[in-house]
Amino acid sequence: MRYLLLIYTPEPTEAAPQDQMLDEVHEYDAFTQWTIERGLFKGGEALHPTSAATTVRVRDGRTITTDGPFAETKEALGGYYLIEAHDLDEAIEAAARIPGARRGSVEVRPIFELPTGDTAEAVAAAG
Repeated sequence: MRYLLLIYTPEPTEAAPQDQMLDEVHEYDAFTQWTIERGLFKGGEALHPTSAATTVRVRDGRTITTDGPFAETKEALGGYYLIEAHDLDEAIEAAARIPGARRGSVEVRPIFELPTGDTAEAVAAAG
């Protein structure tokens, strides 16, 4: 089953020292390598801070954009990994190894597999 590991950490209020940032980059590289070696890795990316986000809503057919995130929070989504794990326990094991879990949290979310092709047509016909 595929899982999305959503990494939430406090957004920095000031730049961290270069050596500290470099240490964390190395930790993430090691974690990524671990997921690749275990055959879990399907994808992953770091995100820019929420200050770079744009929130989009459509109301009465009109597109409304707002600078920044939808809601104020103490922790922000900073990145994610998409993995293929045998079960939730294996996904949790992977999430616990993410460096950001030590100062924030990692949400483990199963991917809802949408039917495709013939399966989607069968589901629609049975509807």
